[in-house]
Amino acid sequence: MQFPERLTVMRKARGLNQRDLASAIGVHVSQLRRYEAGTSQPTLDVLRRMAGVLGVSGEELFFDRDERGPGDDMRPLFEAVERLDASEKEVVRSVLDAFILRHDTKRRVGADTGEGGG
Repeated sequence: MQFPERLTVMRKARGLNQRDLASAIGVHVSQLRRYEAGTSQPTLDVLRRMAGVLGVSGEELFFDRDERGPGDDMRPLFEAVERLDASEKEVVRSVLDAFILRHDTKRRVGADTGEGGG
């Protein structure tokens, strides 16, 4: 789902009409209609207000749940990693790089031999 459709769905899910949302985020209703039609893009400031009024993150306005970021099962782990110091983060990055390389290699080898790999 693209931003204009996602915005419309979120607005309606919160029981807001276009005039109410436009007023709450400080834009004219005709401008909100352009956002929902996909003919105009909001500024960062408007996006922040929009996210606040809709009770979502800016990321949720632009990306489907599975398009960006870790899944719900991995999110707490990545949030914990963010609290580590730089040298600890580098260790985590190295370990993840190694696992990803291993996975990709197994997949490629499996594809070359006709096996699934994984």
